[in-house]
Amino acid sequence: MTESVPVTEPQDEPDQTPRAAHQDPAVSSASSEPPAARREQSRRRSRGLGLLRETAIIVVSALVLSWLIKTLLVQAFYIPSQSMEDTLEKGDRVMVSRLVPRVLDINRGDNVVFKDPGDWLEPYVPRDYGSFGNMIARGLTAVGLLPQDAGEHLIKRVIGLPGDTVTCCTADGLVTVNGVPVHEQLYLKRGVAPSERAFDVVVPEGMLFVLGDNRSSSADSRYNTANPGGGFVPVDNVVGTAFATVWPFDRVTWHRNPGSVFEGVPAP
Repeated sequence: MTESVPVTEPQDEPDQTPRAAHQDPAVSSASSEPPAARREQSRRRSRGLGLLRETAIIVVSALVLSWLIKTLLVQAFYIPSQSMEDTLEKGDRVMVSRLVPRVLDINRGDNVVFKDPGDWLEPYVPRDYGSFGNMIARGLTAVGLLPQDAGEHLIKRVIGLPGDTVTCCTADGLVTVNGVPVHEQLYLKRGVAPSERAFDVVVPEGMLFVLGDNRSSSADSRYNTANPGGGFVPVDNVVGTAFATVWPFDRVTWHRNPGSVFEGVPAP
């Protein structure tokens, strides 16, 4: 009897073909984007970054240049009082040359901005713009884009240089410098006398004797004899000379030294 042999049915082989991965539509879209379009997008991004970089360079360069100009050449100041009327009025913005006295000499008749020698001014309380506003204001002032508040500075006219003898008054009511009467109508406020207070001083070495153009409303060298320096201003305290009013527009003008007033004054 023949033994039957079991027949084994052939098994289906597993499918070795990998299934296609699920494609992200964004990836599919990007991969299907033409190379020319991708290059154009890259160029646009590069142009945007380049413009931003150039703008930053220009802004930083302008701030550095402004700071250098303010530190070495010119600085703006705000006039807070009437003591220099009619030459300067309250609220005027003036440009001050910092070349004086570092490079150029101080002359009689110059309008000089100087740091308070000591107790000429009331304690200074700066304007409050809020914490953020104060920070911005300090930064803009530091680089010269805002005028320096004159809270710690004064502006007066130089009448006496080191060694000069300055007195007031003659029988005609004039101030004399080294024995020569000076006629100050060129800059004195109209209707104001050269001085309502008598004085007779010799300007010490390294010091200046200064008066305001509005003599009846100016706390100048005459009224600060009891303060540090005896009413005189140290040359080292001078920031510079005011040479122009730049604001408001209807008062824009140059300020030149009135040399003719002091041309007859001899050296001390």
